[in-house]
Amino acid sequence: MERIIQKPQLSKATTKRLSLYLRCLKGLEKNGVTRIKSSELSKMTQVGSATIRRDFSHFGELGRSGYGYDVNDLIKVFSDMLETKEEKRIALIGCGNLGQALLNNNFRRNENLNIVCAFDNDPEKVGKELCGYRIHSIDEMDEVLAEEKITVAISTVPSQNAQAAIDQVVANGVTAILNFAPDPLKVPDNVHVHYIDLTSELQTLIYFDGQ
Repeated sequence: MERIIQKPQLSKATTKRLSLYLRCLKGLEKNGVTRIKSSELSKMTQVGSATIRRDFSHFGELGRSGYGYDVNDLIKVFSDMLETKEEKRIALIGCGNLGQALLNNNFRRNENLNIVCAFDNDPEKVGKELCGYRIHSIDEMDEVLAEEKITVAISTVPSQNAQAAIDQVVANGVTAILNFAPDPLKVPDNVHVHYIDLTSELQTLIYFDGQ
């Protein structure tokens, strides 16, 4: 009988680690590995064994003492938790170097995550095609977001202009935003913003590398 596991309430930090575990487990599966111990997964992910076991415990008894964890079981549990089963239509705001890199990648590892439109305020880019996408003016945002049924946005707009861009996105019903500007945004309580500050991430990496 298939095991039914209810989705637990997880912290952002735990959810990020689950995504890391899932990526590693899928790599193991491709290489024919069928089971793994927390100590082995720890070496692959640089996450402590105790933290891995604590994260896994949110989902009940996933492993057995002396045996470890079944790779396929873990993939199914974490996939059900993390991977969307329906298409998420994404708008990209800001088509500089970082934005263009995201357009080129367009989440190839998950077919249900799709950037479907892109915006910029640079007259040299607006109306032209970049990375296979027609670049829309910010002034077209209301119309395009509604037409494309956008529910998720990625912003690579610099901090000084980010709030105005996000205000317009939120006004069009977008409730999930990935923001590459480090300064906090003011959004309604029902809107979720995840910040990626590349400078802070690199500083943290360098700090731990020097320990």
